[in-house]
Amino acid sequence: MNKIIIFDTTLRDGEQAPGASLTSEEKLEVALQLQKLGVDVIEAGFPIASPDELQAVKSVGRHIKGSVVCGLARCLEKDILAVKNALSGARQPRIHIFLATSKIHLKYKFKKAEDEILEIARASTVMARRYFDDIEFSPEDATRSERSFLFKVIETAISSGARTINIPDTVGYSYPQEIHSLITDILNNVPNINKAVISIHCHDDLGLATANSLSAVLAGARQVHCTINGIGERAGNASLEEVIMAIKVRRDAFKNLDAQVNTKEIYRTSHLVSSLTGLIVPVNKAIVGGNAFRHESGIHQDAIMKKRITYEIMNPKDVGMASTQLVLGKHSGSHALAKRLKDLGFKLDENKIRVIFAKFKELTDKKKEIFDDDIAALAQAQMREKKQIYELEAIKVITGTNIVPEGFVSIKYKHQTFQAHSTGDGPVDACYKAVDKITKIKAKLLSYKLEAITKGKDAQGLVRVEIHVRGKNSIGRGSSTDILEASVRAYLDALNKAL
Repeated sequence: MNKIIIFDTTLRDGEQAPGASLTSEEKLEVALQLQKLGVDVIEAGFPIASPDELQAVKSVGRHIKGSVVCGLARCLEKDILAVKNALSGARQPRIHIFLATSKIHLKYKFKKAEDEILEIARASTVMARRYFDDIEFSPEDATRSERSFLFKVIETAISSGARTINIPDTVGYSYPQEIHSLITDILNNVPNINKAVISIHCHDDLGLATANSLSAVLAGARQVHCTINGIGERAGNASLEEVIMAIKVRRDAFKNLDAQVNTKEIYRTSHLVSSLTGLIVPVNKAIVGGNAFRHESGIHQDAIMKKRITYEIMNPKDVGMASTQLVLGKHSGSHALAKRLKDLGFKLDENKIRVIFAKFKELTDKKKEIFDDDIAALAQAQMREKKQIYELEAIKVITGTNIVPEGFVSIKYKHQTFQAHSTGDGPVDACYKAVDKITKIKAKLLSYKLEAITKGKDAQGLVRVEIHVRGKNSIGRGSSTDILEASVRAYLDALNKAL
């Protein structure tokens, strides 16, 4: 059985999706879950990007034991040294260097000749080899590069010390047959290609990232770059869950090939990434979407009850999802909730379950039906909850047409309750100004985003805010069926993190 190496770049390329910024702590939380999922390589970030990014990569490198931890670098000495610094404590470090090779990039981005690019590729790989045994080299925009030149760059990188050659479809321009042809040509025209693993990195601009990645595997690629839920730049990257399950479900096509991951951790990993980034998984998303294993048609339902494989090509339990959705309500007991939490993959002690149950009961007073996503959201919030400096006790808002909005906020601070009232441009602004009166901290709101994280008219809303306070930016999240309450919780979360 030939192993397909799973290279997860959720923390690097995935985080480049607009609005998906993660803190160092959140990056580590995702990395630990990726380790539990069993991915082979975790690309932790781009250390030269910022001091915080360097520290995040360093933290991931120190804590991860079972996976290779990778840092990205341009073919520049300062980038390579930043990765060296960031991964000094990693058990299995890898550096991933990249250099554009297409005429479009050479003409408009680098303004360099092909001979200069070859020398940069050689020199930077040699430099990286001084600090790393494991080097991955990417000729950026490979699918739009002239093949004869691409072959020379790959040969140069391998002869200089690269052990993995990654072929990026940087702008999602290619299609499956073309990718298959490209990988085949690389295998047939690069003299020393047998000394390196061929990898593929596809973007989804034409909706072909997963198909292109699988085509590359069929042609001989043995590593795939992918992200959880397919998040990433622009339209995103190849979806990890789709690539893995396609290989496992279609064993007739992918003979003697396997991606050795714990597929039962897929759904939990998907939900964690969605929760932390605020990027909601579409209900029709393959493998992990809310409708992926739901059947509404009577014909389908009848057939499924007789034989599941009539309309399901995989067992939902194999990806960590329950086969049916358990609907809980206000008459449900703690044992039923505890069982559902266990079915969803959460391992929680009795104290945490007790706290979640109390929150669950509060939610049942606001919602007619409680869904799996509601329960998972409560569990995720409890798992991440830390002692807060400022805790919300209550809010009250007066607003309407031709009325100046007013916000009344009650906050607990150092075992005392403080209250304040303010007006504002809207109810959220009024509440935020009331919070500022209590904390005596003036924060600047940089962004505000509201999304529904569950379904129905009484869905829970997730608010994600970014504020600037005391010289730095801080991101906060809050959820509730009341969007104003969620807004204040997010604002306080950001303040607490900043402090």
